[in-house]
Amino acid sequence: MKIAALQMVSTPEVERNLADAAALVAEAAAAGAALVALPEYFCVMGAETDKLRIAEPDGGEQPAAAAAPLQAFLADCARAHGVWVIGGTLPIRAGDGARVRNACCVYAPDGRRAARYDKLHLFAYDNGRESYDEARVLEPGAAPVSVVAAGLRTGLSVCYDLRFPELYRSLSFDGGQPLDLISVPSAFTHTTGSAHWELLLRARAVENQCYVLAAAQGGRHANGRRTWGHSMVVDPWGEVLAVRAEGPGVVLAELNPARLREVRLQLPALAHRRL
Repeated sequence: MKIAALQMVSTPEVERNLADAAALVAEAAAAGAALVALPEYFCVMGAETDKLRIAEPDGGEQPAAAAAPLQAFLADCARAHGVWVIGGTLPIRAGDGARVRNACCVYAPDGRRAARYDKLHLFAYDNGRESYDEARVLEPGAAPVSVVAAGLRTGLSVCYDLRFPELYRSLSFDGGQPLDLISVPSAFTHTTGSAHWELLLRARAVENQCYVLAAAQGGRHANGRRTWGHSMVVDPWGEVLAVRAEGPGVVLAELNPARLREVRLQLPALAHRRL
């Protein structure tokens, strides 16, 4: 089965970003991908207030374009190409009305929403030159979420979540069934990404003996921010199967269920867990 991470360099212009995302989904589907993943904030990369400006209500299983255009766009992409779409993230209004949830919505090939995960861990960083604090505009999610997509038990996460291995451990052993795939749509900063991105992705793959699909923002954005990119697919032994350093494009790789079984049989670490 082919899976694809779609790398973007999103702008403050929503319509432009949607056109770019639609083209990448079409390219990946044409190349045979059954499941595609967009990056964090595929729909907008600008000022923090842009997330509040374009936030929409939860559209439910069948989002209507008039009320939830971003969610409807993702549903339409899945339906048009007959693929599973992990929709990166988009801002959905939070309960307090003043902030938003950074939501990852997953759509089945018929356009039905199969899952919604809200980013649990909110990024903060200040090295004296760069400063970020997502809590200013974001409300954290409440619970981990997994979904069966394209026959794969998939753990959902977003960007900064990658630094919290207990999230993936809880997903791996929820119901006694290990994950087949971890999805990590991201917009890692160039500073933190150059130091830790690949290291963390490969560690999560090895720890959980599953594939990792990491779709990222990758390049210089209109607001001056530079994201690390390096969208990649990692196999359960920690091998990077495909990667794109910077710029928009499709990162395509083969996911082989036999490889999952082989790694787990040869090194049954998941069965040896005691804590």
